[in-house]
Amino acid sequence: MSFLASDRARSGNSDHSGETLLNKRNNWKKARYSALLTALPLLIVFSLLIAFGVEWMQRDTFDSTMEWIAAKPSIFLLNTLVVFLVMTLAYSLAGSLLLGAGVSFLVIFLASLISYFKLKLRGEPFYPWDIMLNKEGMNIAPFVSQASSLAKLGGIVAIGLALIAASFRLPRWKAPLPARGALAVLAVLMLHAMCMRTPLAWQLYNKAGVQEIVWNQKQNYSDNGTPLAFAMNVRNTVVPKPEGYGEPAIAELANSLKTVRLGGAGTDSDVQPNVIFIMNEAFWDPTLLPNVKFSEDPLPTLHRLQQESVSGWLLSPQFGGGTSNVEYEVLTGNSMSFLPGGSVPYQQYIHKPTPSLASYFEDKGYKSMGIHPYDGWFWSRDRVYKQLGFESFMSKEYFNNPEYKGAFISDAEVSRTIINQVEQTDKPMFIYAVTMQNHGPYDDNRYGDTEIKVEGDLTPEARRILENFTQGVRDADRSLQMLIDHFEQSDEPTIVVMYGDHLPMLGMDYDVYIQGGFVPASTSEWTLEDAKKMYTTPLVMWANFELPKKQFPVISASFLGSNVMDLLGMQMPANFAYNFELSKKLPGLTGSLVADADYNLYSSVPEPYQADVAKYEELQYDSLFGQRYLANYIDTDYLTKAALPHYNEEFESAAADQQTEIPPAES
Repeated sequence: MSFLASDRARSGNSDHSGETLLNKRNNWKKARYSALLTALPLLIVFSLLIAFGVEWMQRDTFDSTMEWIAAKPSIFLLNTLVVFLVMTLAYSLAGSLLLGAGVSFLVIFLASLISYFKLKLRGEPFYPWDIMLNKEGMNIAPFVSQASSLAKLGGIVAIGLALIAASFRLPRWKAPLPARGALAVLAVLMLHAMCMRTPLAWQLYNKAGVQEIVWNQKQNYSDNGTPLAFAMNVRNTVVPKPEGYGEPAIAELANSLKTVRLGGAGTDSDVQPNVIFIMNEAFWDPTLLPNVKFSEDPLPTLHRLQQESVSGWLLSPQFGGGTSNVEYEVLTGNSMSFLPGGSVPYQQYIHKPTPSLASYFEDKGYKSMGIHPYDGWFWSRDRVYKQLGFESFMSKEYFNNPEYKGAFISDAEVSRTIINQVEQTDKPMFIYAVTMQNHGPYDDNRYGDTEIKVEGDLTPEARRILENFTQGVRDADRSLQMLIDHFEQSDEPTIVVMYGDHLPMLGMDYDVYIQGGFVPASTSEWTLEDAKKMYTTPLVMWANFELPKKQFPVISASFLGSNVMDLLGMQMPANFAYNFELSKKLPGLTGSLVADADYNLYSSVPEPYQADVAKYEELQYDSLFGQRYLANYIDTDYLTKAALPHYNEEFESAAADQQTEIPPAES
């Protein structure tokens, strides 16, 4: 009996122990799912706070942020949803609410800070494709060195790190792995729908009153909020095929171009002049500021050539930065108008041989050379110039003991380099030079006591910025005169084409332009004429042989190359021939500013020219993204030309030889 009792007792204890273990497991599971139910409301609260904080950062004041939310509550909730999905994904992957929140906070607010400064300095927000800029993104570092800027950056980093640190000390609200996996998948699917704008997402956007403004991304971010506008721009990284694009349309266009090219573009001459393009960094005429006086004329060469030679105003697709996009337009004859706002073709699209002025002149027996006194990797020029058909590219690495003005190699050094390259090359040369000396910011003391003094109702900071910039354009003007003085005495026929890539950033929020009376204080009051002023830079041409007299009241950067070919009487390849014919009808063409032949301004392409512009877009798509059907019918060799096999060999070999000549250091 005692044995049986003892056995039953043991059996009862065993059953009780198993039941206890089962209960513990059930309680553990309940606790983990309870953690998930606790985490989700906290994620919503965090998302609301972060979405509000991002907009507060962008709009500067609490009141303006509240006004936007009150006017567009549904759109604010969509921005909160984007933030919530990002945080949910981070939480699902990290398995810790605070860790996921801390990482999300850092990523979202650092992106918001970058967007804030891009808007202040360049008038453009932060785009998805900016992530691919790598080192170029560091170029805004000099602008964020002010105490207030560093305080914002420090605050963001401190809060983010505090959340991450807290995740190791406080409860983690760690949900079960299957639930977290399901959450991650759901977050990714919903983010994909919002970014790619699926039909269901479009319905949601329409009900909320979202209106995407692709051609004016500053307004797009302001109206729709930073997280949502950024998400919608993800789809814009893919350039859609034009509606009419296809081989039949391109074949018809090719046949019409044969007639146009032979009938109106001139014939090649036996004389092959050196063709030198100089895209001068931020080159602009500060004497256009109506409320400012200068102690002397900072641009005597420019002003003389504007009276005596071919000159005009180049309509740039950029303001304050984005130099490579202006290069892209000039060299390829393509237009940024057909690409997503804020995109960078050098980074995103040019990954194969692409027809350009460089490859065109190479086919004509020229030596095509790029010259830029800055790092070759910047904007991927070292890679892209090869694809554009340049024979060589002389970047900063290949300058030997150059002269500096401030932090950058001087414009005078670039002019001396151009002269030396022309003198030591037997072939005629096509040179595309991009200067660097007068790159912003201009609130430093790079020139010491400047030669030219500024008078006007300006703040001390604005005066310092303007005097520094003016000294830079003074040096640019002198470097142009240096080239003229040399080639006036040269037996080699030479044409020099000089222009600015974009207007300079003269303080935040167009400060110097506003103080100088150039544009109204509020961008909402800008007319199309004001916009044109802010996107046009001086253009002058000089040659040591006779040029046809011509003035360009406005000409887009994309039309410059074909018009130079026309002045030189050169037969154009098909894509540039169409480009030239279109420039007669619409000499100015950017996404939100169009000028017709009578120089009337429009915010979009007028109906009578829409078919012509559509064909222009088809040609560009065919070259960059399509099947290159045009090459089947015309200019086959030019349109299918491979990159030169010995690209940049001369400079790379010289640099390697120089390295081997350096004696080893003493041990």
